[in-house]
Amino acid sequence: MKRIRGILAAVCIAVGVGGIAHAAQEDVSRTDSRVLRDVAYGDDPQQRFDVYLPPSPRHAPAIFMVHGGAWVIGDKSNPGVADNKAAYWLPKGYVVVSVNYRMLPAARPLEQARDVARALATAQRMATSWGADRDRFVLMGHSAGAHLVALLGADPDMLTAAGAVRPRGVVSLDSAAMDVVQIMEFPRHPRLYDRAFGDDPREWAAASPYHRLQADALPVLAVCSSQRFDACPQARRFAQKAAGLGVRVDVFPQDLSHAEINRTLGLHSDYTERVNAFIAGLVVP
Repeated sequence: MKRIRGILAAVCIAVGVGGIAHAAQEDVSRTDSRVLRDVAYGDDPQQRFDVYLPPSPRHAPAIFMVHGGAWVIGDKSNPGVADNKAAYWLPKGYVVVSVNYRMLPAARPLEQARDVARALATAQRMATSWGADRDRFVLMGHSAGAHLVALLGADPDMLTAAGAVRPRGVVSLDSAAMDVVQIMEFPRHPRLYDRAFGDDPREWAAASPYHRLQADALPVLAVCSSQRFDACPQARRFAQKAAGLGVRVDVFPQDLSHAEINRTLGLHSDYTERVNAFIAGLVVP
C-alpha cells in the first residue's frame, strides 16, 4: 500500500494535481463570451477540444493549451488548465483552445504529440468560423503537455505532416522532459518515465525535444520552476543547443511550484505579463 501511495505522490508532484484541486479560478462564462465544448478532431472520445471565444472576435490570435498529467491523466477542463488563461487573454482579444488527447496506455507520448498536431490542424481549419486567424496560433502546454508542445516546436515537420499551419511559437510551462534520453539514462529517474517512454533508446530519442531540435524550430519561452531540481537545467540545456542552431529559446525561471506555474498564469503578476509580452511579440502585427 505504501508503494502505491508513493507512486501516486510522484505523479501528483510531476503534474501538480495537488495544486489543481485547490485552484481558485475566475468564471469565464460571461454573457459576452462563449465556450464551444468538445469539438471533435478524431474518432476517439479523447480527441476533443474546447474553444473559449472573446466577444466579436475578428482575425483573433489564438493560444492552444495542452494539459499535463504525466502522459496518463488530466483533462482540458480541469481547474488550472484554461480558466485563468481565458479570463486574462479573452479580454485582450485572443481565442483560447484547450485540448484533450489520447493518453497512456492507449497512446505513447510520441503519438500523443501527433494527436496535438491533428487537433491544431483541425482548429486552424475552423479558425475563420470563430473569428480567429489560423496564422497566429501559439502553442502552450504544462508539464507533460509542455513536453508535447516543445516536441512539436522542436520538429515542425510533425505539424506539417498533420496538415497544420506553422504556429508562431511555443510557451512551455515547466517541462522537465526536454532531453528524454538524458532522463532515461540516469539510473535513479522517476518510474513514471519508464511507463511513458519504455525501454527502447530509439523511442527515447524520437520523443525527445532536445534530440529532434532542428534549425527551423519554433521560438520557445521555457518557463521553469526554480523550486525543482530538474526543470531549469533541462530548459537551459535545450536553450544552449537551440542557440547553436540560431533558434530562439528564452528560459524564464520562476520561484513557483510546478502546479502554481500552471494555475497562476493569467492572474495579475509580473510572471503573467512576461508570458503575455512573449506571446504578443509573436502574434501582434
